[in-house]
Amino acid sequence: MVKFIEWSNALSIGIEEIDAQHKVLVDLLNQVHEAIQQRHGVEVTNEIVEQLGEYTRIHFAVEESLMRILHYPEYERHKDEHDRLIEQLNGFRAKLQEGKNSISFELAHFLKVWLTRHIMESDRRYSPYFLEQGIKPELSKKSWTQKLWRSFGRK
Repeated sequence: MVKFIEWSNALSIGIEEIDAQHKVLVDLLNQVHEAIQQRHGVEVTNEIVEQLGEYTRIHFAVEESLMRILHYPEYERHKDEHDRLIEQLNGFRAKLQEGKNSISFELAHFLKVWLTRHIMESDRRYSPYFLEQGIKPELSKKSWTQKLWRSFGRK
């Protein structure tokens, strides 16, 4: 089966820890799309969307914490983008919970466009700044991202 969104170097921001989190988001988005395509039902789709929402909040907290620690000058703007997405995601989730299945494809498409644009534009803006401030581009062997992903039952 062709994936809804394929991870590629075009989505990499050059910091493996953050890229690893972005890969999790891409994987969850692919799961949402697959559940919709295969008509798994509202419960399954809702469960994956819940996981996506939870992981998105964790990922945003990580990015925002690093931005605050490193005094990233565009922190407020970036945080506003995150806050708007969480609001929109909550709106979609509410509609899904009301049983509006038609919202599923709209949600998947919205998230695909938002995620790729956000990574390739907004996240790419902070990457050089983070690297200049001493963030290491390589993933550590004891990555907390990998541990977090395992807590979602993934390898």
